[in-house]
Amino acid sequence: MFVSFFPRPRLFFISVAVWTLLTMFFWFLYAKNFGQFIGLPNPPDGTPTINGLSIFWSPPFLYFYIYYVAIVAVFAFAWYLIDPTKYFIWSVLGSSLIIFMTYYLVQVSVAINTWYGPFYDLIQAALGKSRPVTAAEFYDGIYIFLSIALVAVTFRSLLRFMVQHYIFRWRTAMNDFYMAEWQKLRTVEGAAQRVQEDTQKFAENMEDLGAAVVESAMTFIAFFPLLMGYSKFVSSIPVLGLIPYSLVIATFAWTFFGTALTYLVGIKLPGLEFKNQRVEAAYRKELVYGEDHEARASHPTASLLFADIRRNYFVKFAHTIYFNVGRLLYLQTDNIFPYILLVPTFVIGAITLGQLNQITNAMDKVRESIQFFIQNWPDIIKQISIYKRLRAFEATIQGGALAKIESDTSVV
Repeated sequence: MFVSFFPRPRLFFISVAVWTLLTMFFWFLYAKNFGQFIGLPNPPDGTPTINGLSIFWSPPFLYFYIYYVAIVAVFAFAWYLIDPTKYFIWSVLGSSLIIFMTYYLVQVSVAINTWYGPFYDLIQAALGKSRPVTAAEFYDGIYIFLSIALVAVTFRSLLRFMVQHYIFRWRTAMNDFYMAEWQKLRTVEGAAQRVQEDTQKFAENMEDLGAAVVESAMTFIAFFPLLMGYSKFVSSIPVLGLIPYSLVIATFAWTFFGTALTYLVGIKLPGLEFKNQRVEAAYRKELVYGEDHEARASHPTASLLFADIRRNYFVKFAHTIYFNVGRLLYLQTDNIFPYILLVPTFVIGAITLGQLNQITNAMDKVRESIQFFIQNWPDIIKQISIYKRLRAFEATIQGGALAKIESDTSVV
């Protein structure tokens, strides 16, 4: 799955993690202020954040673009010298471009969060008649939002297009890798399905899950500092009272509770999904043989194979009940969680309507970024089962032992 597309995957992903941490620390400790040497300085402390589209070509943003291109160029050149694989452009440079485009979209969300403050304060001023408000001010605020939203829609469409091509190249690499070893693999149970259908499903799930992982990481990096800053506006929160960085602590505690809950109630589902794919494959294989051989796919045989499918599904349905109840109850409560925390603050009028919207939106973004497993657990279950099938498939190439679940002949 990974050797076919990435250069020396284990070493490559370790180097990605190390290089990312090093360049991030270097940026925040030193490089962030180097822009002044090339005419792209940071604004002085206390300067209001730009509200509008022009923030994306402001000096700090332009300098970051240059910095990102430079660190990617160094990393890519080093790996090109180490292992210039067939899919190097897509696996290394393509990944870098997707990460940058995702970062840009997250910054669009930050720009919209900035827009919330003055626009909703304008609404509050108009409704509360605390100062004269003109229609032109509202139209100007709406124009700012639409200009940012237009960039978001365009960029998200381009990102989707890029990810689709990227994932299909990955599927092509897997297909070429497996077909080159077909004589070893053809005797494995469901070999044809694993090469054709499992690689297709793996690619499709990676298209959604991979993009979600990157976006979650970028969203956390962008909104976490904002949430820390907004904590100073909060006077007190239920149960914990007045503590430093109260919003951050409460958000993390609540999210980790939800993640642990989702894992516990869904722990049985990956194995059931794996066995579900196996019994479906056995049934489909018998029907395919029945198309060419009259003696195959007889009614008694097909009925027995379908009975295995039925038993597996019924057990899966039973486990899914309490999984859905636990997960959905948590997610529904999660929708009002920010307002529960902020009740002691806004009942005394300590924040404005604009600040309330900025805080709740930042909390939503941070929670969503670390609720990746909660939001995507059904798709993660499917991907884990596909991964197990393909790893067992690859064990045949390497002459290794099959995974325990492969040799488990039980249906459920």
